Amino acid sequence: MNDFIQTIAVYAIPVIFAITLHEAAHGYVARLFGDPTAQQAGRVTLNPIKHIDPVGTLLVPVVILLTSKLLGAGGLLFGWAKPVPVDFGRLRHPKRDMLWVALAGPASNLLMAILWVLCFRVYRDIGLDESFWYEMAQAGISVNLVLMALNLLPILPLDGGRILFSLLPHRLAWQYSRIEPYGLIIVLVLLVTDVLWILMEPIFSLGAGIVNWFL
Repeated sequence: MNDFIQTIAVYAIPVIFAITLHEAAHGYVARLFGDPTAQQAGRVTLNPIKHIDPVGTLLVPVVILLTSKLLGAGGLLFGWAKPVPVDFGRLRHPKRDMLWVALAGPASNLLMAILWVLCFRVYRDIGLDESFWYEMAQAGISVNLVLMALNLLPILPLDGGRILFSLLPHRLAWQYSRIEPYGLIIVLVLLVTDVLWILMEPIFSLGAGIVNWFL
């Protein structure tokens, strides 16, 4: 149980920062492109309370970590935050600007992974490579790369789905948008069948290659 509590402590701050900046980035870029909905809702903020979903941000990740500890197996840490409200119709060029709003979240996670790598280097260089903070930096790198990879999957309503919708010709885009009501079900099926990580792994590896430049 002590190991489980320590694992929660190691992952708590990286997870909170990862989801907070991810969601705030969506709202900030939406505001830049003409949609103030998130700003008006108070969601363009670094206050994590505004973004935390009790089930997706807290309960589900804790259950996954606990299950992994009890079964002695690794697992894909999975969770979600409260989506930032974006009214794509209020963007100056809705279909085109949707790409940049969607891309902002995963881009913020890549940036945070790089920042955690820099922390990792500092802790390693000053001899804290067996400390709590060193483990937290490692967790920060993996959490942000996983969140980036997950969100870049081309499945609506994930960010990758929004990006693909933006890039497709109008007719194909609107046909593609019909899968959105089933998107989260698709993700969950991929998760329980162990296919999700197979799809995420190339994106994760690309992100890992980028952050390794800073090691």
